[in-house]
Amino acid sequence: MQTKRVVPMRPSAFVEHKLVTALLDGTYPPDSTLPNERTLAAQLGVTRPTLREVLQRLSREGWIKIQHGKPSRVRDYWAKGGLSLLGTLAEHARFIPDNAIRHLLEIRVLFMPAAAAQAATAAPEAMAACLEPGGRLADDTRSYASFDWQWQVQAARSSGNPFFPLILNDFAAVFKQAGRRYFKEPSARAASRKFYLQLRDAISTGDTGIEKLVAAAMHESIAIWKTIEG
Repeated sequence: MQTKRVVPMRPSAFVEHKLVTALLDGTYPPDSTLPNERTLAAQLGVTRPTLREVLQRLSREGWIKIQHGKPSRVRDYWAKGGLSLLGTLAEHARFIPDNAIRHLLEIRVLFMPAAAAQAATAAPEAMAACLEPGGRLADDTRSYASFDWQWQVQAARSSGNPFFPLILNDFAAVFKQAGRRYFKEPSARAASRKFYLQLRDAISTGDTGIEKLVAAAMHESIAIWKTIEG
């Protein structure tokens, strides 16, 4: 019988996991301070250079504020952090509150309808081809979560606006985590399947109401998410 090989975490990945978990579970709440480097490195069983590397990365993402000569201070990362912390946050999905996902979906409504409309004008054939499989997806969470991300990436890249992909990339990890949960709901899969076909047909016929169509679908996804929250 073969056993699955367990790949050990790199020291820096281990430190990041332990520290972010401690930040999110309230061990180190906002405005508290971390132990000094010597103490924290000893607690985690790593070298100070390894710890310092992770602290610098967490500082760049907005989790902590490094104070030279003093222990690092925990920031109010929800209020003062940057989009770059979303990827790290997604790796600790159990700590993401449901309303945070709803807020993220609300942000998506602000740019994805415009991206899709521009993509439909700039690259209609590519968009229609991308959406074509949407009506015959396997009725399971994984298939829908993967496809939903693919069409959004295609729309952002085909829009002609270089900032749309950059914005979407920052949301990638959290959107994928949310998608796995969202598409467990049968009504979410049904609504999305209908939307993919409507969007494909609208693009193929040169419909000028694509921005409204996408916005309506995304508002519907927020309503469905609220039922999941509840």
